[in-house]
Amino acid sequence: MNVRLKLLAAARSSSLLETRFDDDRPLDAAGWHEAERAAPVLCRLAAAELRYRSPSARCRETGDALGLTPLAQPALRDCDMGRWRGRTLGEVTAAEPRAVDAWLADPRSAPHGGESLLAFISRVGGWMDTRPADDGAGLLAVAEPGVVRAALVYALQAPPHTYWRIDVQPLSVTTLVRRSGTWGLLLDG
Repeated sequence: MNVRLKLLAAARSSSLLETRFDDDRPLDAAGWHEAERAAPVLCRLAAAELRYRSPSARCRETGDALGLTPLAQPALRDCDMGRWRGRTLGEVTAAEPRAVDAWLADPRSAPHGGESLLAFISRVGGWMDTRPADDGAGLLAVAEPGVVRAALVYALQAPPHTYWRIDVQPLSVTTLVRRSGTWGLLLDG
């Protein structure tokens, strides 16, 4: 049984410099504008029989802006950043440089008291592995960029540090396919 899972990265909720760990801010004006402008192209995603989303405000609003009405899935939440939640990387680096270095170097490390990168990737992968066969109807998930990155690392069985080398743009679509129990990346034109 095959599964085709399309991952739609949420529209933006802030500029890159203002991005905060485990941020649950809604779409900003630019994010709404981008979603509305992309709607004619992305409306085809509504054909997916099963539509899911990360539980964040920006994923909900991205789904709403595109008319997708996806169902919230707790397993698709962004990485739990513990006491770093709501802070920028710059703020945390200034306050805890060694902890940030450990977190970036060791995928099992969780100096913030939240979830390690490895646990995050495993959680997202576990959710993917429980998706039912779609028989061609397709599955869609509107997700945080971090969730899309974790899904790619899991699907490709890449080393965890690969997570830091994947750049996911707002409103980009990534397609993963599971055949005979093995995930792969589908590049469609």
